[in-house]
Amino acid sequence: MTPTTILIIIIIYFGLLILISNIVSKKGTDNDTFFKANKNSKWYLVAFGMIGTALSGVTFISVPGEVGNPDLQFKYFQFVLGNAIGFLIIAKVLLPLYYRMNLTSIYGYIEQRLGTVSYKTAASIFLISRTIGSAFRLYLVVIVLQRYVFDAFNIPFALTVLISLGLIFAYTYRGGLKTIIITDTLQTFFLVSSVFLTIIFICQSLDLSMVHAFETVKESNYSKIFFFEDYLKGNYFWKQVLGGIFVTIAMVGLDQDLMQKNLSCANIGEAQKNMFTFTGIFVLINIFFLSVGALLYLYAEKNGIAVPMVDGVARTDLLFPEIAFNHLTIVPAVVFLLGLTAATFATTDSALTALTTSFCVDFLGMDKSENQNKPNIVRTRHWVHLGFSFLMFLVIVFFNAVNDASVVKMIFKIASYTYGPLLGLYAFGLFVKTKTVHDKWVPIVCVVAPAICFFISKYSAELLGNYVLDNELIIVNGLITFIGLLLISKPATENTRY
Repeated sequence: MTPTTILIIIIIYFGLLILISNIVSKKGTDNDTFFKANKNSKWYLVAFGMIGTALSGVTFISVPGEVGNPDLQFKYFQFVLGNAIGFLIIAKVLLPLYYRMNLTSIYGYIEQRLGTVSYKTAASIFLISRTIGSAFRLYLVVIVLQRYVFDAFNIPFALTVLISLGLIFAYTYRGGLKTIIITDTLQTFFLVSSVFLTIIFICQSLDLSMVHAFETVKESNYSKIFFFEDYLKGNYFWKQVLGGIFVTIAMVGLDQDLMQKNLSCANIGEAQKNMFTFTGIFVLINIFFLSVGALLYLYAEKNGIAVPMVDGVARTDLLFPEIAFNHLTIVPAVVFLLGLTAATFATTDSALTALTTSFCVDFLGMDKSENQNKPNIVRTRHWVHLGFSFLMFLVIVFFNAVNDASVVKMIFKIASYTYGPLLGLYAFGLFVKTKTVHDKWVPIVCVVAPAICFFISKYSAELLGNYVLDNELIIVNGLITFIGLLLISKPATENTRY
């Protein structure tokens, strides 16, 4: 498929999203529409659309790519099982709390439970973490588009990023969450369809029926799921499951992005139906992602295709686009492109909306009754939305300037560390009912805890007898934060117990 063809498809795709945005925003562009979708979202649309948000473009290309590693194979499914348990905990514990308090920003709980400084700290953690994380995810996928499309037109990387974020801004800045609910449903449809169709196309190329493909994958060297052999390694079953549980609670249940969609449902019953349905779809779709990975490596073996190299390093996350664009016919290439684009922009558009919501509510107080009728309040929200779009642009350009895989990977890992303090803050608030904290000391605790975790992670093999910390590091992070909060605690008053 030529770069021109790919570019035309991308233009048509975004044209469709902008058309949907214009239709939806005609019904309202006020802050209630942007922040909460007027609290009338259909739970089944939210459940389906959340798949596109939860599965980023990185997941789309990296999860299949990792299957070729003998120490990984289907290891990721252990983590997915932990994710599923985490989603159920969110549905039964956190969602009822958020609905009971009628929150627009979920960090409003911290304000009422621990104090204003704690509240601003929690919101700041989210803003920093989500900006870095979303920028990183978009960066990795823009690299793919740059390599296979925009280099052919001599378009510089920075302009590619600017155009991408400009298009996302264009279809989200007016309708916000109400628009996202609809567009993410469409993008998830493209994402899910692309996974199933890719499996069909590769099976046809390998002359395998679906039944034979299942048996071939099962008998291959790529399909081992459970790793119980060595608890010191990062792929050990219980490390992955426990990590999956707590990563999900922290990075979904305590993250304004995904929770904002849940809070747009009419009531707690609808929101819980959404989460239960989403959990089932999420587990199923990840099984198919892993299956795609095994089939890609089988196809590569049969056709003598090597894993693409970048600066002398094998990049497994480029195997999927390499095969889709250069070795399959035009229809599978179009399907892959739509799936990758959908996964990427469903994540980024949702993140920009959540970042804007958090800043407007948590720092500008736009949900307060005394501020809701202020002149130009919607225009202020537009400027905030534009500001976060530009901030994400700067972060991505920085990643590209660094151009060091190990540094970029570490930045992303550090960003995930910051969710540990959120885990500790909410655990303290929920489980230590008789105490609150000396509010002004909370930022120090929330900075020190990730710093300690970084040290522990870097030297875990030496400190813990060759034990390698993996996804369970977030548990340690949350525990250190929790202990720190206990050290600065004081008796709670009646109005701080929730």
